[in-house]
Parts: sequence; C-alpha cells; structure tokens
Amino acid sequence: MRAEERQHRLLVLARHEGRVEVATAATDFGVAPETIRRDLSELERRGLVRRTHGAAYPVESAGFETNLAQRVTLHVENKRRIAAEAVKLIGEAETVFVDEGYTPQILAALLPSDRPLTVVTASLSTAAAIADSPNTTVLLLGGRVRARTLATVGSWACAMLSGFVIDLAFLGANGISRELGLTTPDPVVADVKAKALQVSRRRIFLGDHSKFGAISFCRFAEVSDFEAIVTDNGLSGAEAHRYALLGPQVIRV
Repeated sequence: MRAEERQHRLLVLARHEGRVEVATAATDFGVAPETIRRDLSELERRGLVRRTHGAAYPVESAGFETNLAQRVTLHVENKRRIAAEAVKLIGEAETVFVDEGYTPQILAALLPSDRPLTVVTASLSTAAAIADSPNTTVLLLGGRVRARTLATVGSWACAMLSGFVIDLAFLGANGISRELGLTTPDPVVADVKAKALQVSRRRIFLGDHSKFGAISFCRFAEVSDFEAIVTDNGLSGAEAHRYALLGPQVIRV
C-alpha cells in the first residue's frame, strides 16, 4: 500500500472513530509503528489531524465536522471537569449565553438553580435539559436547526441576539489558535458565535486540550476577547502560559 493511500485510510478511520491509535493502526495495516507515526505527522502537517501521545484526533474543517452523537463520547471526563470549573466563574451574572456543543450542555445543567437566571442558547439539547428548572428562564434562539448539532443558526438567531445585552457568554469552538483565534467549520455557526460574543459583557471559552492549535474554516473571535479559558491538563503548562500572555486567565483542571 502506498503512503498516500494509507494516510487517506488513516484519516477516514480517525474521522469515523474519533481517534486513531498508533499501535492498533500499525497492526491493522501490517506496518511498523514508526510508519504510522510518519503518516500521522504528514496528516498533522496538512492540518487534518492533531497528534497526541500514541494517537491522533481529526481536526474539524469545512469538509468535516463531528456530530453531537460523537461529541458525547470523546474526552467525556475532561469535559465534565471543565464544565464544573467554568460554572464557578458565573459570579453575579443574571443573563447567560450557553453555546452549542456537549461541554456547554454539561455546564448548563450545573448552573445555579437557587436564584433567578435567564439562559439564552441556540442548542435544542441544552434548552430541553434545563427548561424545567424552576428559577431558570430559557430563551431558545430561532432559525434553521442544524441536524448535525441540533442548534439553530441563521439571520433569525443573530437578530434575536442583537436585541440582548448578556452578562456572560460561555463559548466553545472547533479550534483555538494563538495566531488565528477561534474557528468553526460553518459560516452560519460562526455568525451566531460572533454575535453572542459581541452582545456579552464577559466571555469565557471552554474546551478540551484537543481544540488547541487546531484551525477550522471560519474565524469568529480572538483569544484576547476572553477573560478566561477553561481546559484540561492535556494542555501543557508552557502552552497555557503562551495563551495567558494574550490576555485571558487560563485554568487547567
């Protein structure tokens, strides 16, 4: 098998399974682990995967995006810790924007229920999960529902957001880079995120370590737009410091 074909199959595998293990792939393809590492290094150079110790994860792009069903199976324990830490930063906020995605959905369920709180979200899953909280008012943005993420997008969603002044926004991204900021594959998703960022007084980014250094298609924010970044210890202390130099507090859990 030629290297190009093997790399293509590795990319397909990573996108289907959510990750590819070096040892497993070497056995399956009948090659040395070093060969798989070289293949993954080439895919990483082309911006298609992110390598970690012994494995690689696919990078979401204009042509590839994970769906909600995949997201609820990847880095789940990290996402729970991130959400639990991020919710501590709510302070005295009375109005909160909660982004689409699984980590924000976990966070939404942890929001304080002992005081009045208004939650604005584009996520049907998040709205459904917290709608029965007695002290929480849930405002679901209108628009077209993306089947992949069960979130609303489009001009209606942005128009609704433009009429609000929100105390705090919890935002995610498909990729975050010191050089290119926060990115997502779909322009209409980027529009909603950018508008939420614009109308919010405070902004907090939450995302696991696999998002860092990844670059997707549509940029909607700069790292310096955020007061805090909450992630897991998979992001090295040195790299966390580099992000902190751009302005936000970086919290690793």
